[in-house]
Amino acid sequence: MSNRVVCREASHAGSWYSASGSQLNAQLEGWLSQAQSTIRPARAIIAPHAGYTYCGACAAHAYKQVDPSVTRRVFILGPSHHVPLSRCALSPAGIYRTPLYDLRIDQKVYADLWKTGLFERMSLQTDEDEHSIEMHLPYTAKAMESHKDEFSIVPVLVGALSESKEQEYGKLLSKYLADPSNLFIISSDFCHWGQRFRYTYYDESQGEIYRSIEHLDKMGMGIIEQLDPMSFTNYLKKYRNTICGRHPIGVLLNAVAELRKSGLEMNFTFLNYAQSTGSGVLFSSPHLTSPQSYRDKG
Repeated sequence: MSNRVVCREASHAGSWYSASGSQLNAQLEGWLSQAQSTIRPARAIIAPHAGYTYCGACAAHAYKQVDPSVTRRVFILGPSHHVPLSRCALSPAGIYRTPLYDLRIDQKVYADLWKTGLFERMSLQTDEDEHSIEMHLPYTAKAMESHKDEFSIVPVLVGALSESKEQEYGKLLSKYLADPSNLFIISSDFCHWGQRFRYTYYDESQGEIYRSIEHLDKMGMGIIEQLDPMSFTNYLKKYRNTICGRHPIGVLLNAVAELRKSGLEMNFTFLNYAQSTGSGVLFSSPHLTSPQSYRDKG
């Protein structure tokens, strides 16, 4: 049997973000230098996954809250854009490549998750086609560079989960969220508006279309900040907002709800909004974190 480690290539480098390590590093440093570190250490962040030209500055507000001195494992939950998936899936890779440095998948956690029987195994092709997880790898590498040999990642591709499935995965992952050495990254853009996305909701009372979109997104962000999964589900049912990471967000909210049952209090706040994406942060009292929103350009 071969012991060869499977590597996932940085398949979107050179198109969605720079393939040059030095250029990418400079861009990330520039965006991070413009963001404030206000609520470190984040326990979870919500950040966008469009091309860095569109969302790099917004995402920096969330990644600025990451504390590499306490983080030893980074869970990255991203939605599936290209393959139908009713559950969650794990990568076949052991290494994720970035133009900065390679990231190592935590095989022990992967083995524990696999034993639950709740996860599928995605193909390497599916993994490399998907951008929702990859777009967080360079930022993760940058945020953790001072401790780059001391952490691992746990990428999870999240399918179109039912409410009960979101609860099930939230309960399963809650024990990892409870550990302060674990960071959760939730990959999500907010409203995708227009005929291309078959979504043209428009509240004329808000004025221009972009104002209507912003109002709708910020309504959703306010509900996410309440950390109540049912309120978020009801918001989605009422407005059908095309938040592509709604299922990863739902899993996070259910994980928090599970921890609250045992008396662990957490808070979440959005730090930035750029049409139509956002970044925010989850933190133990006093905080969780996320930046805000921009329109997904890819």
